[in-house]
Amino acid sequence: MWRRPAWQVLRQFVRHESDTVTSLVLERSMNRVQLLGRVGQDPIMRQVEGKNPVTIFSLATNEMWRTGDSEVGQGALLLLCTLGDISQKTTWHRISVFRPGLRDVTYQYVRKGSRIFVEGKIDYGEYTDKNNVRRQATTIIADNVIFLSDN
Repeated sequence: MWRRPAWQVLRQFVRHESDTVTSLVLERSMNRVQLLGRVGQDPIMRQVEGKNPVTIFSLATNEMWRTGDSEVGQGALLLLCTLGDISQKTTWHRISVFRPGLRDVTYQYVRKGSRIFVEGKIDYGEYTDKNNVRRQATTIIADNVIFLSDN
C-alpha cells in the first residue's frame, strides 16, 4: 500500500515547539486567488527604472443576493415574480501581470469590458503618493489570464 502513517502526514502541517529550536521545518501554505469578472479600464504598461515592465488593469467582480421575504415558485414566470429585491455589490481589483509572455499578450488583447478569468496571488504593499502620504495597496499578481467570450 502507498499510505504513510498518519503522524507523518500530520507532521507536514503542524510545527511543534521543539522543532523551531532544533531544526527548520518548512510549513506548507497557500496564497491563491481566482477572479472572474469584467475589465474596468484598458491595460497600461509601466516600467520603473531598473525593473521589469508590468501590465496593470482593474477587474470588477459582482456579488448578488436577494433581499426580502419571498417564495420561489415552480414555473419560470412565477419565479421571476417572487424573487424579491435583488441587491448587488461590485468589488474592484487591481491586477498586475509581470510574466513576460502573459504581460505582453494581456496588454495587447485585454480591453475595457472584456470578460476574463484571472488566477494569481494576493499581495499587500505600501507606496507614497504625490502628496508624500503613505498608502496601502492590495494587488493581485496574475499567474494566468484566460480570455472568455462575451456571449
